[in-house]
Amino acid sequence: MTLSQVAQGVEVPSYDRAGAPIGVVHFGPGAFHRAHQAWYFDKMLAAGAGAFAVAAVSLRSGGVRAALAPQDGLYVLATREAQPSFRVIGSIKAVLTAPETPEAVFAQLMSARLVTATVTEKGYCLTPAGGLDLAHPDIVHDLTRPPFPVSLVGWLAQGLARRRDAGLAPFLTLSCDNLPDNGGKLGRAVAAFARASGDDALADWIAREAVFPCSMVDSITPATDDALRDQVEAAVGLFDAWPVQREGFLQWVVEDRLGDLSPAFAAAGVTLTADVAAFERAKLRLLNGAHSTLAYVGLLKGHETVAQAMADRELAAFVETLMADDIAPSLDPGPDLDVPAYIAAILARFRNPAIVHRLSQIAWDGSQKLPVRILQTTADALAAGRSVARLAVPVAAWMRFIERRASGGGEIVDPLAGDLARRRGVAEFLALSRVFPRDLAANPVWRGAVEAAYAAL
Repeated sequence: MTLSQVAQGVEVPSYDRAGAPIGVVHFGPGAFHRAHQAWYFDKMLAAGAGAFAVAAVSLRSGGVRAALAPQDGLYVLATREAQPSFRVIGSIKAVLTAPETPEAVFAQLMSARLVTATVTEKGYCLTPAGGLDLAHPDIVHDLTRPPFPVSLVGWLAQGLARRRDAGLAPFLTLSCDNLPDNGGKLGRAVAAFARASGDDALADWIAREAVFPCSMVDSITPATDDALRDQVEAAVGLFDAWPVQREGFLQWVVEDRLGDLSPAFAAAGVTLTADVAAFERAKLRLLNGAHSTLAYVGLLKGHETVAQAMADRELAAFVETLMADDIAPSLDPGPDLDVPAYIAAILARFRNPAIVHRLSQIAWDGSQKLPVRILQTTADALAAGRSVARLAVPVAAWMRFIERRASGGGEIVDPLAGDLARRRGVAEFLALSRVFPRDLAANPVWRGAVEAAYAAL
């Protein structure tokens, strides 16, 4: 991409990219990272002192490298509101594919100040209880067939081991995925991996010295398609192999444990707080829980996008009631979060006609998403004696969605796809202990609610 040829009115990097040092390694440079964290790093670089460029690392696919390397890491971010805008993001200076150039990845880890990650919930290789799943195939591979890992946890553990052996301080690691206590879970998983590998000293060093702050991220980011490529080319005047798009709303809340990186983050608009959990729970349960509900019920009703599902008055009313009456009571938001206002903002974002957010994209990986988006809220409601009838609907709709995909021969995008495709009926799904905790699956009130919703759907 030649910046001098970009059309007028399109924002371009205002800083010296060539002189910007790489200090961030990011695992999982998909659309969300490039529309969200990379935008923040771009803003930090434009502000000047204390900012770093990014080395983007794909754990498996070479697609991002193939698209961005010929463009020198540059790409276009389209912001989808009533008045759309376009910006060339320059914060990514290196694009690597881990299996192809593992030593180059390790070299970046040796010099990194910060490591960030967006690998989705399944990329952490955790058990339903939140600990490292030592039986996960990727973890088994990384423990038994070194030296080059395939999992995020394996890469972090080996990168930290090399830094310890070189007498270097650990890099700071910032999870940006939708997991409660994401930093805590990732830190414990990396230490557990080191201990399972037989290096107790490394595990103790990681637990003692390495910092894994929690964070919460939010911005609706629809998948890239040819229509977006055409729109970007028309607006920018250049072809972009992989532009990205998002809504105007953007949020990044980070536990204030960044040390001397804090000023740069704060100047870029990142919220630094001692309590990420309140923001995290509200986002996971209200926004993400409502998203999954819209996806599974909306797909069963024949809708394709979030905006279309929200135009369905019956479904929109159901989701609003679910958020206000069933999810909000499970939150302890603290003084900084106005829950009714947050719900209203979410519903307005869902109705944004400029965002074409496909329900099929949201529906992926339901076995990993539902436990944190719906089931924890359900457990809280049961413990408090509140109704779980509406909370059962997205779960039952997910079951119907899986059955429909399996019977129709469609692809099931889920780490448990093979197992899910064989299941029929509520009892068989609830027996899946990797998704449903046994005490919840055995609860007669919950089973009855799911069975009633399943029958109604």
